[in-house]
Amino acid sequence: MKHIFGYVVLSVFLLLLTSCKNTSKKSQVGLEEQPIQNKSLQLLVGTFAEGDGQGIYQLEFNPESGVLSNSRQVAVENRPGYLYLSKDGERVYSSNGTQPGSVSVFKWNKDKTALNKVGNLSSKGDGACYIGLSPDEDLLAAANYGSGGIVLYPVDQNGEILDDPQEIQHEGSGPHPNQKAAHAHCVQFSSNGDFLYAVDLGIDQILAYPITQEKKLGKAVVGLQLDPGDGPRHLIFNPTKNMAFVINELSSTVVSASVDPLTGKFKKIDKQSTLPADYEGKNSCADIHLSPNGKFLYASNRGHNSIAVYSVSDSGYLKPVTIESVQGDWPRNFTLSPDGNFLLVANKNSNNITVFQVDKETGRLKYTGNQINIPQPVCLKF
Repeated sequence: MKHIFGYVVLSVFLLLLTSCKNTSKKSQVGLEEQPIQNKSLQLLVGTFAEGDGQGIYQLEFNPESGVLSNSRQVAVENRPGYLYLSKDGERVYSSNGTQPGSVSVFKWNKDKTALNKVGNLSSKGDGACYIGLSPDEDLLAAANYGSGGIVLYPVDQNGEILDDPQEIQHEGSGPHPNQKAAHAHCVQFSSNGDFLYAVDLGIDQILAYPITQEKKLGKAVVGLQLDPGDGPRHLIFNPTKNMAFVINELSSTVVSASVDPLTGKFKKIDKQSTLPADYEGKNSCADIHLSPNGKFLYASNRGHNSIAVYSVSDSGYLKPVTIESVQGDWPRNFTLSPDGNFLLVANKNSNNITVFQVDKETGRLKYTGNQINIPQPVCLKF
């Protein structure tokens, strides 16, 4: 009887052990078979659309496949040509290219399906085309292309723009027909918040304004004098080096420069064309971005409808790599995905956003075939 009882106990134990192993195997197989869910990134799009389609749109971007989907209008606004997102993602600021111009601030509703406008102020000029927040998010600057000046606002702890602006009007002109007067086109705060840089297309200058302890703009110095007729449009900084890059709208060129963080002044390093040597058509450059690793520079051509690609040496010299068609018309703005794997282009005149895969070793672009239609897209922000 003892032997029989022992056999029964042993049999039950083995049965339970086998059952547990099988269950474990099934669980593991089940987990392995579950598809990996790619978390979509949210992309905001500023537009120049009119009528019912005007405003800000939100899209979903798949960072694995590069597919854009689920387009929806999240705010109604007149010509929100440039967007700036707060660090916490709760607020969205827009410069509105109207006459007179204005700046707006939006906050997301509870379920993140719509942007509610909580503030709108005059930009103290015409055609506000660019805005930027200071590193501490306590100042907001805007550039007025039409009237050629800049404006600085205080921002409170809730992220709202206070109606206590400081206005500065630029003066001067240049040799190009589009330079009959000043045309401020971009404002960028230095990473330490000591300077506000204003890029003026009409006077071929980047002006460096020191920011005082009272959070006001001091007397400007010429940070960089561009060549006559260059028409500088946008400025970006290398995030890890004292280096800057400028795109010139009128001469279809890009410039690299070193930056003195104490004086705010630049020193030009290199200058390169954005166009093929044999191109004879009209062109005006628009946007410029640096790859996350700082090795490649990208610049957009409106007219030639392309992205020019350069490798960037450690000392800031630029070497042309390729010029890639944007698969659309009039690439006013473009952006790189946060991981640097994709480049997305907003083609204003063809009403589409096109997606390119980035080769991180060479910087080259390859069209993925992915695109989506949006009415007059002019600004892309992840």
